[in-house]
Amino acid sequence: MTYDHILIRFGELALKGKNRSIFEKSLQQNIKMSLKSFSDLQIKRTYGRIVIELNGENHELVVDKLKHIFGIHSFSLALKVENDLSAMQKGALQVIKDHEGVQSFKITARRAYKPFPLDTMQLNREIGGFVLANTNGITVDVHNPEVDIRVEVRETATYITSGAYAGAGGLPVGTSGKVLLLLSGGIDSPVAGYLTMKRGAKIEAVHFHSPPYTNERAKQKVIDLAKALTKYGSSVVLHLVPFTDVQKHIHQHIPSNLQMTVMRRVMLRISEKIAQERRILALGTGESLGQVASQTLHSMNTINEVTNLPIIRPLITMDKLEVIDIAQKIGTYETSILPFEDCCTIFLPPDSKTRPKREQANKFEQFIEVEKYVNDAVERTEKLILTSTTPLNKEVEGLF
Repeated sequence: MTYDHILIRFGELALKGKNRSIFEKSLQQNIKMSLKSFSDLQIKRTYGRIVIELNGENHELVVDKLKHIFGIHSFSLALKVENDLSAMQKGALQVIKDHEGVQSFKITARRAYKPFPLDTMQLNREIGGFVLANTNGITVDVHNPEVDIRVEVRETATYITSGAYAGAGGLPVGTSGKVLLLLSGGIDSPVAGYLTMKRGAKIEAVHFHSPPYTNERAKQKVIDLAKALTKYGSSVVLHLVPFTDVQKHIHQHIPSNLQMTVMRRVMLRISEKIAQERRILALGTGESLGQVASQTLHSMNTINEVTNLPIIRPLITMDKLEVIDIAQKIGTYETSILPFEDCCTIFLPPDSKTRPKREQANKFEQFIEVEKYVNDAVERTEKLILTSTTPLNKEVEGLF
C-alpha cells in the first residue's frame, strides 16, 4: 500500500497558548527548509497538525529528514479520505490489509472537526465493525491490539494512520533567539549545541585555533562537527578565531597556574564581541560541573566576570557517559575523538588552579594588552557558513 500523506503532531507547542500560531508557523518553515530538495511535496498547516502531501516523493527519505526537526512530537504515514463514513471504512480496511498476519486490531477515532455527525464512539463501532466483517482471522482487542488504526476527522478530510515515528521533540529552531556556541573539537560542545537547538535557539559557533600548533586537520574536524549540527538547524555560521598570538602572550606574562583561567576569560571577551556584532544574546558552552579545573564553581565564577551575556550550559549536571550517549546518537562522537589537538591542549600548564580568584585574574591581566589582542583576534576571524549540503572534509568559502 502506498501512503499519500504524512501527519505531523506537535508536543510542547500545544502549551504555548496565544503564541502557538507563531511556533507552528516557525515549525512549518523549518520543515519546508529541511525538505526543500523534494520539489513535489506540499506542506500545509491545519490547527494542531502539519500535513505533508507526498505527491509520489519517496516517503522513506522524507521520514529520515523529519526525525531530526525540533518541534515535532511524532508523525505518521497517513491515508487521506473524504469526510464520509463509507470512505473511512474502506480506508481503514485498506490499512489493516497492509499489516499481513496480524490477529487483532482496534479503531481509535478522533473527531477534531466537531460538526461531523458521528461521535468518536460511533465511529469506532461503525469502522471497526466494517473491518471485522471484511477480514478473516482478525479480532478486536481494545486493550492490547497488534495494530491501532487511528482515524482523525478534520475539517476538510480524514486521515487514517497506524503506528507513529518519534519526533525530535523540543521547540522549533529559531523561536528562542540565537546563541553563540564555543565549539571545541571535543565530545561535549557539539552535544551542547544540539541540546541548545532543541530548546529552540538557532546557533552560531566560534572556534579558537592556534596554527602552527594546531593543524588544518584540527580545523577541518571542527568544520565537520559544525556541519553535523546543520542536520538539526539548516545552517550554522562558524567563526574561526586565530588564537596563537593571544596564547603565546598569556604564556609569557601570566603565572602558569592562572594561564587557563585568563585564556578562558579572553575567549569569552572575544566571543562576546562577536556575539554583539551578530546580535546574539547568549553564549553557550559544553561545560560540566567539576569535570576539569576550569569547570569548578570557583573557576566559572572568575571566568564569567568578563562578560555580561548569559552563558547557557546544557551539560552542567551530566555525567560524561550521558554526554557520550547523546554524541553517538547525533553522529558527532566519531569525529570528536579524532586525535587532533585543539588550542586548549597546547601550552597546557600542569598546575591549573581549581579555585582561582577574580582579584588574581584582574591583577595579572594588567600586565597583558587584553583589549588589543581581543580586537586583533576579532578583526582576523574567518567566517564560514555551513549547510546540510556542505561536503564533509572540504573547506568552505566565507560568505560574509
